[in-house]
Amino acid sequence: MKRVNLERLTVDELVERFASLALEQDKALLDSDISKASRLYWKLKDVEAELKAREGDQRRALLKLYDHPNAQVRLKATKATLAVAPEAARRMLETIAESREFPQAGEAGMSISNLDAGIFKPT
Repeated sequence: MKRVNLERLTVDELVERFASLALEQDKALLDSDISKASRLYWKLKDVEAELKAREGDQRRALLKLYDHPNAQVRLKATKATLAVAPEAARRMLETIAESREFPQAGEAGMSISNLDAGIFKPT
């Protein structure tokens, strides 16, 4: 697969890439392809870092993914926006945790627990 130069993408293209990667990760998790899911985790983090590095911290653009039909996309967008929209992200984590859509509901619940315990500190 060709390496994408994230610096050349617009914010909207980065958001689209983030959603696409999260969808791929969801499929990898459902297929129990842990190595692929792990590689996709790092690609998601790269997109998040690129958005953060943009003037004004553009991770806020991921808020539009809160309405995405896929739970993995919503979860990853929520976790990526905790530092820039903590109240909205917390509410979305609670919504995902209560949704009973597993494994995302479980990860959302653990994220809430870790936030409350001070273990997880969004930056």
